[in-house]
Formats: sequence, structure tokens, C-alpha cells
Amino acid sequence: MPIVDVEFIRSIEGAAMPSASTLAAAIGRALGTPPGRIWVRLRMLDASCYAENESPVSPSELPVFVTVLHAHLPAGSALVAEVQLLTQTVASCLGCASERVHVQYAPEGAGRQAFGGTLVK
Repeated sequence: MPIVDVEFIRSIEGAAMPSASTLAAAIGRALGTPPGRIWVRLRMLDASCYAENESPVSPSELPVFVTVLHAHLPAGSALVAEVQLLTQTVASCLGCASERVHVQYAPEGAGRQAFGGTLVK
């Protein structure tokens, strides 16, 4: 673990989908995680399915949403450092400004997440 969900907004019809494997490798390197321990799910949302209340959004301002599930959340300065690394890495891989990358942490997976029928402790 961790499992990282990345959802980006596609602003141009026919725009290429970024590579999930490239993103997973970059995140793994940034976080110093051994191979096979970062799982990335990449989703694309068409721009017509995203809006901000009473505010038009230009293609360069479209956000990227990142949700991270850890067995045990990093704490304090470790969490701050991870947020910065994830933000920079995702922005670099997707070619967007880091200000457009929004990272959210899911509640700890330990006791809630199972792999192959085995609950994570």
C-alpha cells in the first residue's frame, strides 16, 4: 500500500490519457517506495462533467484530484512532506501547475481494507 487514485479533467476532445504506469513509477520513486507497493488508479473526467459554482474555469485551471489510502497515515512533518512530493510528482507527470493538484487522504486502511480476503492490520 498505498493506493493512489488520480482523477484529471480532460479539457480537449481526443486528448491522450496519461500513463498510469509512468505515474505509479514516478510516485513510487518520489516516496521511496519499493517496486509493486504503490497502486495507481487513473480516471479521466470530461470537462463537461466538472464545474465550479458561478465561476467559469479555463482549461489551464482545471484541477486534478488525488486521493491516497494508506494502511497507516503518516503524521506531522512526514505527512506535509508527502503531500508536497505527491503534488509535485502528479503535476509534473500530467503537465499541469502544482496549484491545480488537490490531495486528499482517506481514513486509514488498517482494519478496513482487505487484499485477497486478508484484512490489513
